[in-house]
Amino acid sequence: MLMKNRVLIAEDLYLLRDGLVHLLQAHGYSVVAAVESGPELLKGLLELRPDVSIVDVRLPPTFTDEGLQAALAARKQLPGLPILVLSQHVEQLYARELLADGSGAIGYLLKDRVFNAEQFIDAVRRVAEGGTAMDPEVIAKLLASNARNEPLAALTPREREVLEAMAEGRSNTAICQRLYLSESAVAKHTASIFAKLGLAPSDDDNRRVLAVLAYLNSR
Repeated sequence: MLMKNRVLIAEDLYLLRDGLVHLLQAHGYSVVAAVESGPELLKGLLELRPDVSIVDVRLPPTFTDEGLQAALAARKQLPGLPILVLSQHVEQLYARELLADGSGAIGYLLKDRVFNAEQFIDAVRRVAEGGTAMDPEVIAKLLASNARNEPLAALTPREREVLEAMAEGRSNTAICQRLYLSESAVAKHTASIFAKLGLAPSDDDNRRVLAVLAYLNSR
């Protein structure tokens, strides 16, 4: 299998953009472009079709949500185009829209919560391979904004913890380790979550996470 290592970076701060270039290159990635504005990002995504793109939310010219808007526009034309958002902010509306298209290959990390290179590179790899890499704080905000939804309100506290861990892209084994549960307990909680949300279970953890988030987004 060919390594999915062609990366496009969209970041307006020079030092951070340059740092990302050097970090990725040091880990065997090829940076095909490093841009600093929304229009440049959209052009690069459509023309270069990178294996994964690292995108800041707020880019020139208006510094509002150009990064996410460009990512959404590109994925409408190229479904499943891998996008890893790296931002200081949680833009709930567009984050939920990105997650809700159901094609996977999405990540959302907060800059001040990336604590080491291994954590970041692992997220890049997961998204490039079609999975998800979500910061727990991002997931918590997305779930909290849906807290009044009747199906979600029916979840037990433990089921909500399992759901949040699933949405981060964690495997059942990782959930067991994080929550100190047995494999059978995680399987039972997972089945209950899908039953309460009206979603069919799947062996594909990433697709399962995306299905849950897409459901939450539609409420």
